[in-house]
Amino acid sequence: MKFAFSYLGFFLEHLQFAWPLLGFLAVIIMLLGLVVGRIESWGRFDSIYWAFITATTVGYGDIRPKKRFSRLLSVLIALVGVTFTGLIVALAINAATLAFSEMHSQAGLEALMRD
Repeated sequence: MKFAFSYLGFFLEHLQFAWPLLGFLAVIIMLLGLVVGRIESWGRFDSIYWAFITATTVGYGDIRPKKRFSRLLSVLIALVGVTFTGLIVALAINAATLAFSEMHSQAGLEALMRD
């Protein structure tokens, strides 16, 4: 349980620093989704929903653009989304690495204390 709290602390700390960039990328995804939604005559909710499903590369296929320019923008949304998702994964991996390192250094100190 100690590891989980350590990991969560590192992750939230890193997220605090990365939030401006992640927020900027999220806004780009939303705006591009709204543009595609306007071209395709979708509602706002459907446009933003579709944009984030596309950005995370889930792609359910329940909503899809039919016009050429919309499809072009969907590729851009996917590229921005890969960057967005990659940053979150990088933060998570870094937090796990730091938590493991902290756990091992504490275990090493406890072993030295016993010897």
